[in-house]
Amino acid sequence: MTDHPRRVTRALLSVSDKAGLIEFAGALARHGVALVSTGGTAKAIAAAGLKVVDVSELTGFPEMMDGRVKTLHPNVHGGLLAIRDNADHAKSMKDHGIAAIDLLVVNLYPFEATVDKGASEEDCIENIDIGGPAMIRAAAKNHDDVAVVVEPSDYQAVLDELAAHHGATTLTLRKRLAAKAYARTAAYDAAISNWFAARLKIDAPDFRTVGGKLIQALRYGENPHQNAAFYNTPEKRPGVATARQLQGKELSYNNINDTDAAYECIGEFDAKRTAACVIVKHANPCGVAEGSDLASAYRKALACDSTSAYGGIIAFNRTLDADAANAVAGIFTEVIIAPDATDEAIAIIGKRKNLRLLLAGGLPDARAVGLTAKTVAGGLLVQSRDNAVVDDMTLKVATKRAPTDAEMHDLKFAFRVAKHVKSNTIVYAKDLATVGIGAGQMSRVDSARIAARKAEDAAKELKLAAPMTKGSVVASERSFPSRMDCSLLSKPERQPSFNPAARCATMK
Repeated sequence: MTDHPRRVTRALLSVSDKAGLIEFAGALARHGVALVSTGGTAKAIAAAGLKVVDVSELTGFPEMMDGRVKTLHPNVHGGLLAIRDNADHAKSMKDHGIAAIDLLVVNLYPFEATVDKGASEEDCIENIDIGGPAMIRAAAKNHDDVAVVVEPSDYQAVLDELAAHHGATTLTLRKRLAAKAYARTAAYDAAISNWFAARLKIDAPDFRTVGGKLIQALRYGENPHQNAAFYNTPEKRPGVATARQLQGKELSYNNINDTDAAYECIGEFDAKRTAACVIVKHANPCGVAEGSDLASAYRKALACDSTSAYGGIIAFNRTLDADAANAVAGIFTEVIIAPDATDEAIAIIGKRKNLRLLLAGGLPDARAVGLTAKTVAGGLLVQSRDNAVVDDMTLKVATKRAPTDAEMHDLKFAFRVAKHVKSNTIVYAKDLATVGIGAGQMSRVDSARIAARKAEDAAKELKLAAPMTKGSVVASERSFPSRMDCSLLSKPERQPSFNPAARCATMK
């Protein structure tokens, strides 16, 4: 099919987001395009001194039923769907007085934004657009003749083409806009269907759809030969998708994945209760700690495994301050993410031009419900978010000696971290800091050995008399096999001894 231009003689505009509307409508008018519009859009265009025809004049019917019915009419859909080079279509248009609509500009009722505001069910339902998606789909189907615009960011592309092609659009642009239009209505319907499923408490709806808007195209994926892009979803959970990046080059696929892991883990630590720091490398925590302030929490976290922390991601649960910023500046770091930062901290980090600083505006709620998804060959695995919090659990001591208060605090801390370490998981903790982490091994025993070995390496680096695992507690996401079911070790070794006679405390 040739890239034939189609002249735009008439446009229908109906938008809830009026950013750039008047400028765009004025530019269309200067190209000799007749403007048709609806409701508030028509009033805004007319108020700007531009000539506009209300859609009710086109249809012969006023808006009715509180605006639910206004564009669902043959004079609208015929103008959008008629194939211009089809003789039968042309005859039908002439017989029924239907004029062509060459450009459709629609952005949908703000359903997602209405839900985000916590509006009533009635308000949410009233913000489900019907006429908008119908017109968008009609125009997109007939993209051979009609251009469709679903967001203001594409206004300039249309104006550029009108200027370059004497008031016409090209097929290449119309196809691109059509593809975007269908993706937009799909994401819109996904938001609505998932809202219904949540309201009705349907855990496994017959059809599950997920939609998102592009945040950025990435240079590559997990490996250099893979393509990748980053999208946000309607869920407004504080994190890497919502964060404002103050400096540094664009985030990579792995940066985003690791930053998400770090910030989800830091969400386990209530900022009102304690300062906390999480250091992540390759999607697993390599150091986590609580402290009296962010700088002390960072130093304790770094002591767990400073080798792995090199080139890692650092997450804080409080506003980044100057002391913490100076502490972090001592080691190469890819990303820092925090709820906010002081001006002084921003200036300090600003001296490290390649260090990305992200401000998320808040912490993720560890208890919040939600969904996570993972693709498999030919399928999509969807589950509820792991929102279990150890403070909400009933804990049972199953050992001869009950843990001390300090040990119980460390055990709870260790379980907060273990939730975010890939299975098989082992987390040694002491004084509210990780002192050894073993992750992702086929055998839980191997994870324990790795964690203990890392603790030995840290002891050598820090010139300690003994590994910090001595007198520590240990948590795992599952029970140990046989008599290895021990979460409080009194005598850690390079290959941890799980002596059946050892006294330990197990959390169940």
